[in-house]
Amino acid sequence: MPGVVIIGAGPGIGRSVARRFARESLPVALISRTGDALGLEGALTYRADCADEDGLRAALDAAARGFAGTPDVVVYNAAIIRPDSPGEANAKVQLDAWAVNVVGALVAASHVAPAMARRGSGTFLLTGGMPEPKARYVSLSLGKAGVRALVAMLAEEYGPSGVHVAGVTVAGTVAPGTAFDPDDIAEHYWRLHTQPRDQWEQEVLHTGTHDHPSAT
Repeated sequence: MPGVVIIGAGPGIGRSVARRFARESLPVALISRTGDALGLEGALTYRADCADEDGLRAALDAAARGFAGTPDVVVYNAAIIRPDSPGEANAKVQLDAWAVNVVGALVAASHVAPAMARRGSGTFLLTGGMPEPKARYVSLSLGKAGVRALVAMLAEEYGPSGVHVAGVTVAGTVAPGTAFDPDDIAEHYWRLHTQPRDQWEQEVLHTGTHDHPSAT
């Protein structure tokens, strides 16, 4: 029985999304650099660096074998989050961040979305952020702008075949017990997955006050 694959599964949004889908009895597969199960009993775990194309594709193949089929849902939640300013620009640092923040998402989509499209159904969700660019977070701002563009292109490519592609843009620092509690944010992912096709949203903006579909 296919389930949900979470790429970049960590103790924040990744774990909360996994728990949310597990509550609906969907099998869960977690892909991360550590292979941590995050305390989720029964979760399948795989190790991969999202900047390593071969490793990421192999982990996705292993998850599909574990599910005995193409996943119903793939969530790309990986990102390199660090402060860097325009005056500190370094090509290697920027390229390394771009490889995880954007290229890894494209690789994951290219690996699973065509099979979802052939099946006629599937959900591919990406975690976004930085709705406005910040000069003290250059690589993250550029990466999240790339994620929004990628969501639009994937939706154009695979949406007509029944694949719901959408982004959840988080406009603040994730922390339990705050307006950016990961359990609250996780609700967006489940809602997007279960939306009727005629109500599909392409982006949800979590502001911590009034969350709504983005106008972009």
